[in-house]
Amino acid sequence: MLDFVNLINGYVWSPALVYLCLGVGVYFSIRTRFMQVRHLREMVRLMFDGKASDEGVSSFQALTMTLSGRVGIGNIAGVATAIAFGGPGAVFWMWMMAFLGASTSYVECCLGQIYKTRVDGQYRGGPAYYIERGLGMRWYAIAFALATILGCGLLLPGMQANGIASGMQNAFGIPPATTALGIVIALGLIIFGGVKRIARFAEIIVPFMALGYILMACVVIALHIRDLPEVLRLIVSSALSFDAGFGAMIGLAIQWGVKRGVYSNEAGQGTGPHAAAAAEVSHPAKQGIVQAFAVYVDTLFVCSATAFMVLITGKYNVANPAGGFLFNGLPGVEAGTGFTQSAVESMFPGFGAMFVGIALLFFAFTTIVAYYYIAETNVAYILRNHRFNDTAMFLLKVMLLATAVYGAVRSSDLAWGLGDIGVGLMAWLNIIAILMLQKPALKALDDYEAQQAKGIEPEFDPRPLGIKHADYWETRADNLVDEGDPRK
Repeated sequence: MLDFVNLINGYVWSPALVYLCLGVGVYFSIRTRFMQVRHLREMVRLMFDGKASDEGVSSFQALTMTLSGRVGIGNIAGVATAIAFGGPGAVFWMWMMAFLGASTSYVECCLGQIYKTRVDGQYRGGPAYYIERGLGMRWYAIAFALATILGCGLLLPGMQANGIASGMQNAFGIPPATTALGIVIALGLIIFGGVKRIARFAEIIVPFMALGYILMACVVIALHIRDLPEVLRLIVSSALSFDAGFGAMIGLAIQWGVKRGVYSNEAGQGTGPHAAAAAEVSHPAKQGIVQAFAVYVDTLFVCSATAFMVLITGKYNVANPAGGFLFNGLPGVEAGTGFTQSAVESMFPGFGAMFVGIALLFFAFTTIVAYYYIAETNVAYILRNHRFNDTAMFLLKVMLLATAVYGAVRSSDLAWGLGDIGVGLMAWLNIIAILMLQKPALKALDDYEAQQAKGIEPEFDPRPLGIKHADYWETRADNLVDEGDPRK
């Protein structure tokens, strides 16, 4: 089974996808005039702007829902794995993916807002919706929806559950089967409660868990502050092959940095637009800008926290393509969660491994919840109020719970391999779609900036911009006219 999964991964995660992810980030950065830099202050302001409604969640809730999907096992085990197989230079390429990917995230999340619709009294949107409405390609939209249901409903939850089980076993000696039972009970209570309960759960848990983890990393770095310049030098030099010890690994550094960067921050993967579309905002560009900030939080803050803890304490092994290890400090420790737990444990004996295990529990659990919401949105898209809709949603819940149990008790190599296939399939389909459908997102950004320059609060009407099939926004603009809004 593992050999077959690795074979499929070799095709899905070929160098073409790696360089496509990098290339599209460069392209959208140029097309948006580096909005990820120009609108940094606006990202923070808009994060707390707006309120939830009966149909949608607030911008902050949508952000935390997105972060609950982005901040997961990839931020702990994924970063350590990237260092193990790509060298410290992989961290540099993860940073590059975050910087460039912020513009990609803006485009896809803005499109999610532009083409969103109401389903059962709640906002729904995502790549399937904007592919059909924006490109008129129903078959392509269904293909993405099916790939996302497969990825988020079957393949990716098992990876997160495996990380939780591994962390709990390393920290507390809890058997994976026991952890699997706990995951099923807690997860069932949340996903059977609907999108509003998911949003409230994410709003409370995500900021708390991310801040606590970053603070722990700051403490570890502070205790090794003299080593920080050397760690930064190591990251940059090995990424660009200036370091003789890592000279043959630049290709692996790029591959693993981009691969784990895309998995972690999800820019271009197509998962972020689902939560972005659920936000109640007055202009699609608002949520696109907010979601660009989510990429920074995930990679520049949380992933960097893991990387610095692992590297600054020397708790890592790097696989040498010629065989053996370049650094042999952790014999017998499996690449991933164990590296990070060993790093914090070395500073806080008796506490460090438990802290990372608990952090991983929250990170991965909230991500599974986010995966369910994404899969649910795509089931709703395909069925469209069909009489079997409720039955399908129930089966999705059962399927996700079952795959979480399976992932928790299986080997980490198999769980990660299946998860990578899910990420890769969605990335291929979504990146091609947003390249074909970029103009509405770029027009929305220009419109937003033009209204801001006039000193008015931006409102969106797609028709003057030549954007078609944005039915929700056309109706909203007409309602503003009926209400006598002076801007209309």
